[in-house]
Amino acid sequence: MSRRLPEERPTEPPTGYKIAHPVLSQDGTRVGFVGVSLGAALPYGVLDEAACVYGRRHRAPHRRCDCGFHCVHARQDAEALLSTADHRRAVLLEVSVLGFYIRFERGFRYARQRVRTMTSGPCVCGAAGVVLADAGWGRPGWCALESACARCAGARRALAPAAFERLAGEGLTVRNPPVATTPAYDVPELVAEAALLQARLDWFQTQLARIQRGPRG
Repeated sequence: MSRRLPEERPTEPPTGYKIAHPVLSQDGTRVGFVGVSLGAALPYGVLDEAACVYGRRHRAPHRRCDCGFHCVHARQDAEALLSTADHRRAVLLEVSVLGFYIRFERGFRYARQRVRTMTSGPCVCGAAGVVLADAGWGRPGWCALESACARCAGARRALAPAAFERLAGEGLTVRNPPVATTPAYDVPELVAEAALLQARLDWFQTQLARIQRGPRG
């Protein structure tokens, strides 16, 4: 006989993390997200309720189905998913887990959620992203967005982070951390680099002079 786990009754909604692609409706009046795995065909809003992706009539999440919203407990686990080739242009979401949920070792499967923050990455060129631009793909009625700098965004359809927040509503915060740059060298380090380059140049000049003199020289 299997033992049921005790029911949890938290005083505050649990926090989870996930990755997704931001999307803009075709008429430009709404924004949302699409997931990267199960349920990726169904955009959801900042505050939304899950439905069974298989069209069954039970409420999500059902114990005998894998429907419902999904997230992980640890931020670093969600960030690790952004390293894969298929997910490089996705964003990181911090969510509040609402309603009925099922807890697993590494995350939750749950009925409702509120997306609190969206963190986007740099532009594909490596520069800091300043807008969310048309990513070149989407879902019926929805255009996928990706972080882009002003130069790479060009004439593509785009939204500023503030505009995305305004369309999303529900207190969503969009974050775009600055791109890490290579630290500047100190003067002693620059002197050492210059000395090394000069030594290499002297060595090449010596070798070149030896070749030009030939074997008789």
